[in-house]
Amino acid sequence: MSKEIRRELKFIPAEVKVVEHVRYTYTCRNCEKENISTPIITAKMPNPVLPCSFVSPSLMAYTMDRKYSEAVPLYRQEQQFKNFGIDLSRQNLANWIIHADETTMQVLDEVGKKPTSKSYMWLYATGMYSNPIFSYEYQSSRAKKHPKEFLKGFNGFLQTDGYQAYNAVEDVTLVGCFVHARKGFTDTLKALPKDATTSKTNQMLKKGLGFAIIYLNLDEDIEKNLTSGEVYKTRLEKTKPVLQDFLSWLNTKEKQVLPKTSLGKAISYCLNQWDKLTEFMQDGRLEISNNRTERAIKPFIIGRKNFLFSKSPKGAQASAIFYSVIGTAKANNLNPFYYLTYLFEKLPNIDLENIDELDKLLPWSDSIPENCKVPNKEQDNI
Repeated sequence: MSKEIRRELKFIPAEVKVVEHVRYTYTCRNCEKENISTPIITAKMPNPVLPCSFVSPSLMAYTMDRKYSEAVPLYRQEQQFKNFGIDLSRQNLANWIIHADETTMQVLDEVGKKPTSKSYMWLYATGMYSNPIFSYEYQSSRAKKHPKEFLKGFNGFLQTDGYQAYNAVEDVTLVGCFVHARKGFTDTLKALPKDATTSKTNQMLKKGLGFAIIYLNLDEDIEKNLTSGEVYKTRLEKTKPVLQDFLSWLNTKEKQVLPKTSLGKAISYCLNQWDKLTEFMQDGRLEISNNRTERAIKPFIIGRKNFLFSKSPKGAQASAIFYSVIGTAKANNLNPFYYLTYLFEKLPNIDLENIDELDKLLPWSDSIPENCKVPNKEQDNI
C-alpha cells in the first residue's frame, strides 16, 4: 500500500587503523647466473609526511585540527587516544606539530624575559575583495619594528585599531576602525544610570544612531553585491553626510566635556583618528571596521585559555603557522581536517621549489579536491 521512512543521524565513533605500505625490490636472477650486470628496481612508494615516523597524513591532520581549530590541548588528546587503546605521548604529538607546544601569549623559555612576561601573536589579514588569507606571526614584544618588518615591500591600505606601532609601516595608507571609535561611546552609555535622561545622553544616542546608519549602509552594499565602484558612490551619497554631522558634533562637544572623562576620551579618540577613520570613504574596497581580524583572532584567544602557555619561542612560531593555515582554510570554505590531510599527502611528494605545484595547493586553488570543501548546507539538509 505505502511505505513510511524515518530518518535519524547515526554516530559512528572514530577508529584508528594500522596501514602498511609494502613495496617490492626486483632483480634479474638470470643475469646473476650469467654474471651479467644485474639491474635492481625498487617499486615507488609515497614519501611519509615525517621521515622515520609512524604518523600518517590523516593522523597529523586530526591532531592539528583538534588543537588549532577546536582548541583541544595535547594533554587532553593524549588521554583520548588512550581510549582507543593507543599510547601516544603528548611529546610525540608535539613533535608532529613541528615542535609546537601549547600556544599562548605567555612563553616560558624566552631569552632575556621572565616566564611570567607577555609575548604577542600578531595577525594580518587580506581585505574582503581578495583571496581570504589570515597570517599569524609570533613575536616577543609589541614593538613597532615587527609590523614594519613583516609588511616591508607592501604598498596599499593597512586597516588597524589605531595602535601607534603601525605608524612605522612605510608606503601604506592607514585606515581606522569605527568599532573601536564607537566603543568609547557605548561604554559611556553602559556606565550611565538606567534612568539618565540628560540632553548629553540624548545627543550620544543620536550619534549612536548615526553610527548604526553607517553600518546599515555598508551591510546593504555587501548584501546587494555591489561592485567596489558602486559601493564608493553609495557611501558618498548616504554615509558622507552622517560623517560630516558627526564631526561637527565632536568639535562642539570637545569644548563642553572634561577630557579625562570616558566621554571626553571617546571624543578625543575620534578627533585624533579622524583622518584614518574616514579613509574608508576613499575606496569602495575598504571596510568601515577592523572586525575581520577581530573575528579571526578569537580561535587563538579560545585556545590560549585551554593551552595556558607555550614552552618555547619555536613552539609559539609553529603555532602561528598552523593558526594561519587553518584560519585561511576556513575562510576559503574548506574543512581544516580534510585540507590538512590533503596537504600532508601532497607536500612530501612534490618539488617544493616548483611555485606552480605549490600554487595548486593553496586554499583558493581550483585544484583542491571537492572532499576538502565544506558541503553546501542547502544541498545537504535532511
